[in-house]
Amino acid sequence: MFGNIITTTVAAIVIIAILRSIRIVPAKKAFVVERLGKYCKTMEAGFHILIPFIDKVKYKHSLKEKALDVPIQPCFTQDNVKILVDGVVYMKVFDAKKASYGITKRLKTPQLTDYEYATIQLAQTTMRSVIGKLELDKTFEERDSINTEIVRNVDEATDPWGISVNRYEIQNIKIPDSILKTMEKQMQAERVRRAVILESEGAMEARINRSVGDMEKAINESEGEKQKNINEAEGKASEIRSLSRATAISIAKIASAIGQENGEDAVSLQLTESYFDELKNLAKNDTELILPVDMTNLGEIEDKIKSFLK
Repeated sequence: MFGNIITTTVAAIVIIAILRSIRIVPAKKAFVVERLGKYCKTMEAGFHILIPFIDKVKYKHSLKEKALDVPIQPCFTQDNVKILVDGVVYMKVFDAKKASYGITKRLKTPQLTDYEYATIQLAQTTMRSVIGKLELDKTFEERDSINTEIVRNVDEATDPWGISVNRYEIQNIKIPDSILKTMEKQMQAERVRRAVILESEGAMEARINRSVGDMEKAINESEGEKQKNINEAEGKASEIRSLSRATAISIAKIASAIGQENGEDAVSLQLTESYFDELKNLAKNDTELILPVDMTNLGEIEDKIKSFLK
């Protein structure tokens, strides 16, 4: 009977060992196996069988990206202002073996693995270093550049641990109340300065617009006056040309008439009539005329006109 008990116990132990040697690794997981205390292999997602009593799953890692809170910490800017900064670092394991043996933590923090704790500490020290190179105003303006610099440095440092740091985001930046009041005063003064500048620029723009308007008005008036003078001059020139052509035609007709029969007598009669018409125009009240001929002697007047024509 004692032998049966031993046999049953051994069989149970063997069955339990066989069952424990069977491992099913979930998706996005990696198990690190040690054989007799030495690294043996890394099991990825799927079905695996271990050697009983020899192989042991020592570490289990998640290959998913993790978001780790970086606790709030004091930082000093380049202009010696103390600020409190916290953030979030996004990382994941890409090599389970390095993550298992690459780093160990100094303090006991069950909620964090060795590489998680080390990554957070590295992110904190890097953040203090980066912010220490910037002035206070720049820490608010250059968050993206700060995040990029922290990711670059931390990712490079965690590579031997099998950790990839993809992103870092600053959550909050807290500054002392005294500095905050000073910044508010500076911002208010800056807004007042900008308002004054905008007002002066508006007044200057208005003066410029008025002067441009006056200049364009003067130019338009001068152009109009110039065009008016040109039109009047062209009108007078056209009148003179028309009058000269009419005079030339008249003279030509007179010359042609003189050459015809009794032409001189007709011209003489016409000039005599014109002579008397002009005398009528000259004869006004309070006007004295001295005539070169005797107006009562029409024959003398006609003889003088004929002698003029000859």
